Amino acid sequence: MKIYTKKGDGGQSRQMDGHFISKTDPQILAVGALDETQSWLGLVIADLSEQTVGMRDDLQHIQRLLYRFQADVSIDGSANIHDDDVIQLETSIDRIMAQVDRIRAFILPGGGHTGAQLQVARVLARRAERACVTLHEARPEWVRPEGLRFINRLSDYLFAMALLANHLDGVAETPAKES
Repeated sequence: MKIYTKKGDGGQSRQMDGHFISKTDPQILAVGALDETQSWLGLVIADLSEQTVGMRDDLQHIQRLLYRFQADVSIDGSANIHDDDVIQLETSIDRIMAQVDRIRAFILPGGGHTGAQLQVARVLARRAERACVTLHEARPEWVRPEGLRFINRLSDYLFAMALLANHLDGVAETPAKES
């Protein structure tokens, strides 16, 4: 089976309902930004250190949530992300932050390999959020309020996970301001 269709060669993407829209449409940009975040998390998972390998299930769960959210953004009327998903992220953030040292100043993204990659995932999640907000402003029915809350909270979750990864790897955070 061929994986290419040649249908998108003219800059159009086929929708689930069969009609075509521009690959620059806000919907396609939002789905693409979510896919970037999900794919980067796959790289994070593949590169987990011995100390952070316990994060695998949580990160794969996030990948699955992103898959569900992509369906919401792709299919009009789809509702796969719910308030419970947002609450679960908030609970996880609180649990993680209780395990790491309190951040007292702005820090530079980085640290150990896993922590640095999770900071990149955080930035990609923020880009996805901006794309979803753009789509929501253009067509509110395509991005439900629960989805906006989810993608907003996701970057906070990934920041917390980066802190936890650095903590587990024994790598100190670097303050943004020089002492």
